[in-house]
Amino acid sequence: MPKKPNKNFTTISDVAKYANVGKTSVSRYLNGEQNKLSEQLRNKIEDAIAHLDFRPNHSARMLRVGHSKLIGLMFADVTNPYSIDVLKGIEHVCRQEGYMLMVCNTDNEKDLQDSYLNLLEAHRVDGIIINIAAMAPKQLNNLAKLTCPLVLVDRINTSLGFDSVGLDNEAAAKEACEHLLSKSYEDILVITESLTIEPRRARVDAIQAFTEEHPEMTCQIVETDKISDAFTTSTIDEFLRADSSRKKAIFTTNGVSTMRAAKALKKLNIKTGQDIGLIAIDDPEWVQLFEGGITVMRQPTQEIGQTACNRLLSRIQGNNEPTQHIKLAAELVIRQST
Repeated sequence: MPKKPNKNFTTISDVAKYANVGKTSVSRYLNGEQNKLSEQLRNKIEDAIAHLDFRPNHSARMLRVGHSKLIGLMFADVTNPYSIDVLKGIEHVCRQEGYMLMVCNTDNEKDLQDSYLNLLEAHRVDGIIINIAAMAPKQLNNLAKLTCPLVLVDRINTSLGFDSVGLDNEAAAKEACEHLLSKSYEDILVITESLTIEPRRARVDAIQAFTEEHPEMTCQIVETDKISDAFTTSTIDEFLRADSSRKKAIFTTNGVSTMRAAKALKKLNIKTGQDIGLIAIDDPEWVQLFEGGITVMRQPTQEIGQTACNRLLSRIQGNNEPTQHIKLAAELVIRQST
């Protein structure tokens, strides 16, 4: 009996030699053309593959025909609940279509963006989905040099010339404000992370535009990355004390700022829905447990991931239609905080 080769280096030639058949017959078997082989040949090749524990080199085969069946995915923060849900949506489509994912976490560091772009190109991915922090001109130039299709997630900037998928931020913020108005809230304290990130800027701009259209309402903006937790707490305290006759609410623009506001309210022993209203964009699981639940504009995160992946695959398959900027609607989920 022929010696069993090291399974890490077993080749089609090894299988052919063990089965005493031609390499062409083995290639046909592996490529799904088994109907072109006799039953005796199929059985011999099948036995050889099982004995040698042969693992086909799909990567080499795909590259020979011009594609790798790999999708690159770059996240600003892969630990963020939003990113996790988007990833689930992308994975769902990849499984259906036979693609593998290479996931890179930039941890909001611009230098890592460049390194990972180079890495993904070196692995000859068929396309890349990107959800990263604000990009400097250098990063934008590097994106423009990519030879594979690219789709942006939650960074809808029409000037970049790439397809993009994300939340309809203006509509989500407006619907949240309409809900607050329907509940007779008059003063809004907006707590947000850095406004250099375009989706947050769009949300805050929409809130400000709404309050300008409704003179009975006021709006105050606080960026949490520029202040300490203690300052957030004192800001909320001052907001509540100023003109206590007016009904007040906090509007947070993402899950991180919602957590910061919730911690401050807990420290101040302020009850949401009684002493103050609280509404947020994003719906991490913990908000259902805080003080009877926090009212949110829930993002269709898995749908965003699926839509982005389907859009990328259409580009990989040769779709050359004009750039699309797809905006998906949020869902208002009313809980006790308002």
